[in-house]
Amino acid sequence: MQSILLIGMIGIILLIQVMLPFIVKRTVVFGVTIPVEHIRDAHLLRFKKIYAAVTAMLSVAGIVLFFMITGTGDLPEERLIASGILLPFIIIFISMSLYAYFHMRVVRYKRESQWFKGRRQVRVSELTSRSKDEMLPWYLFLFPVVIGAVLIVFTLMNYQLFPDRLPTHWGPNGEPDAFTAKTKISVLTLPFVSLLMSAMFLAIHELTRNSGIKLSAGNIPASKLRQFRLRKYSSWFLFFISMATTMLYCFLHIKMAYEDLLSGSLMLFAPLAFSVLVFLGAVVMAVKVGKADSDLDRTTIIDEGGDTVNEDDDSHWIGGIFYFNREDPSFLVEKRFGVGWTINFARPTGYLLILAPVVAILLLTLL
Repeated sequence: MQSILLIGMIGIILLIQVMLPFIVKRTVVFGVTIPVEHIRDAHLLRFKKIYAAVTAMLSVAGIVLFFMITGTGDLPEERLIASGILLPFIIIFISMSLYAYFHMRVVRYKRESQWFKGRRQVRVSELTSRSKDEMLPWYLFLFPVVIGAVLIVFTLMNYQLFPDRLPTHWGPNGEPDAFTAKTKISVLTLPFVSLLMSAMFLAIHELTRNSGIKLSAGNIPASKLRQFRLRKYSSWFLFFISMATTMLYCFLHIKMAYEDLLSGSLMLFAPLAFSVLVFLGAVVMAVKVGKADSDLDRTTIIDEGGDTVNEDDDSHWIGGIFYFNREDPSFLVEKRFGVGWTINFARPTGYLLILAPVVAILLLTLL
């Protein structure tokens, strides 16, 4: 069963990595801005096809090699599991290495072609359509926050139910194999982490809501549709992750208090089910958003710009991945390679959003 799930997840990860250049915005190729009338440029299409083919071939070769090695049955179970977890990261590493190569190729090709020379660049922002935004209301994200708070109260009121040695890790058979001594802090660590993560998801959601809606000057209708889909589905996906994470932490915490309530096999199944559901949710979001204003969108492109062209803001992107723009008030912006959001690293709140939860969780686990 685990092998089937592993193969399925690796296959979907590989498919997404292969399809990435075709599901990002049409006016962005390997992290580089291009005018809308050049999205069918023969060289750019060839770069995408080569990337897809090489990524697929190298990844499949790595997968075959992995199963040849593990199929001998000589590896210990722990090393086998670690290898299976490592394999998706190898695929992503291959994908990002090829991305870096083709990013430099497109940058050079764009510089030689001088597509933006002598043309009036226009930045288009949507300020009047927030009423059409289908993001979830903020108060829905209070549900996991309340659950986390209730879990803290439950823990304080039932401190005596928890064993003297609290499990901190569960082995492949679903049974605990690492423990820590029971203290007020160690018992409350999991509920506090749950509460902290729920608050973080709420903050990310509201920062996303307040981010600017940026459109392509050459194709406003399609880019508007993509922006609204991105905001809608990322909002739903974020709420799903927040609820799923909270329920998983509740499950693990209650298992600590009532050791005989749930079987070891259920302990093994719960995190696995969580991972699969979150992974499938990410795939659904990528497909829903990626179908709009991308190479998968077969609708006619209406060049509304005439002698104008969408703004060339490559100078604000480092490698087409890291966004740094002090003049942009948005904390979150759409990714250039992939589907989702990235941080405006010129805004201090962006660093706080990443570092504060990580530091707080580390402090809780080390105390």
